[in-house]
Amino acid sequence: MTLILAGLVVSLTCGSAGALLVLLHREYMTELFMWQSGSLVQTGDATALALLPRLAAAAVLAALLARPLALLELEDAGAAGLGLSPARTRLAGLAVAVGLSAAVVTAVGVIGFVGLAAPAMARLCGARTLRQRLAAAPLAGALLLWLADQLAQHAPFADEIPAGTVTALLGAPLLLALLPRLRLAGSTAPTAPSRDRTGRPALWLGLGLALLVIATAAALLFGRDADGWGWAADVPALLPLRAPRAATALFAGAVLGMAGTLLQRMTGNPMAAPEMLGISAGASTGVVLLLLAVPGFDRFATLAAAAVGALATLAVLLLIARRPSAAPERLLLAGVALATMFSGLAAVVLAGDDPRVDRLLAWMSGSTYHAGLPETAVAAMAAVAMLALAPLTARWLEILPLGATPARALGLDPARARLALLPLVAVPVAAATLAIGPLSFVGLMAPHMARLAGFRRALPQLLASALAGALILLLADWLGRTLIFPWQVPAGLLAAFIGGPYLLWLLRRGA
Repeated sequence: MTLILAGLVVSLTCGSAGALLVLLHREYMTELFMWQSGSLVQTGDATALALLPRLAAAAVLAALLARPLALLELEDAGAAGLGLSPARTRLAGLAVAVGLSAAVVTAVGVIGFVGLAAPAMARLCGARTLRQRLAAAPLAGALLLWLADQLAQHAPFADEIPAGTVTALLGAPLLLALLPRLRLAGSTAPTAPSRDRTGRPALWLGLGLALLVIATAAALLFGRDADGWGWAADVPALLPLRAPRAATALFAGAVLGMAGTLLQRMTGNPMAAPEMLGISAGASTGVVLLLLAVPGFDRFATLAAAAVGALATLAVLLLIARRPSAAPERLLLAGVALATMFSGLAAVVLAGDDPRVDRLLAWMSGSTYHAGLPETAVAAMAAVAMLALAPLTARWLEILPLGATPARALGLDPARARLALLPLVAVPVAAATLAIGPLSFVGLMAPHMARLAGFRRALPQLLASALAGALILLLADWLGRTLIFPWQVPAGLLAAFIGGPYLLWLLRRGA
């Protein structure tokens, strides 16, 4: 799980770096988005012939690794007892997977979702053993991508849609439809309750709050202008410009930090974050659809469109959560499917030459450029509501990580508890997304920073995550405003640069 989480952090960090390069070099954006969406347009058979020997070599290596990888299903202790090195086996398997992925990306661009959907489809078709899945998953992936390419070629659009985008739009609903039939191995183990390692959580939370106040004052009063770095000379003139941005970033960061803690505890999955439920992507899709529907849009129309998209995503998740088979893994997998589908739709629009794409891209990157009093009010109301309601669920959050059986023994119905917690997560996250864009990386970082700092109990971790999220986003907004003055960098991109390497270091130390 630490390996998967670290891979997700690296992926988001590198994605932020790519988005930053796009913002700095707008003239290459169309080509880059087409490549990122995965285009199968070819002028000959050179690409297919180049991929063939790589695929053959990877097939041989996968066949040699089939038995060692199958032994990993016995957990590390059982595999080690049979003379297998789990670390070396995982490294070998990762090397083959990375080599295959690199070959495909080099040839046709980034084609996502096939690697997630194809093994699930193979399992649904009856492939139970690892050798069966290794044989069936490539066939399922080939069929899915071939079908997507055929649809892309015959779609009634002026320009051909990238096959990778069609794959996401086709595979995500298919996976959602087949999800109730999918038998998932438990990906999360129940965890015993632990005590805070800080000794005095109230004292450390107070120090964190004091640090946040100091950082807020510095963000408002210290910065960079044409004369260089220094303290603000005309504070009354600068506060109306800086205060809404700083306050919006602070409140939105607190909401995302608490949302990440709630998700990770209610699912028992350290990978859980607002983006994993697709809520932020749903809000982005609402704005994208608004861009397609009307020639221009203002601030309030953007807020309304994002709200509709986020609430529609919430409605889908609530329907899934009401099913008896709605295990945490299924809920997260459904969120990933929704996020992938929404991202594919957004990629189609971003690949165009519409001049409004610049502002849309800035908003999707987590920009506070246009944050004003309406955005600040929305983020503040979401933060206050979450701070008032989330502590009431502390007992649930302590029990849910124990697993379903212990939770029922303690008088808690896990399905009903998750169903009640889901709106508490989704609605504030939607409000934060309305205010500042689809920022979700903070929701992944803040809970881990709080936990690895010693806050293990539910309520202290919630409050510490709120402080960490607010501090990360506030610092990212200040750096984005000052680093390359007079130009600005979206706070969402810098949040990944600030928190990503630090989170990797904490995972390395505390894993």
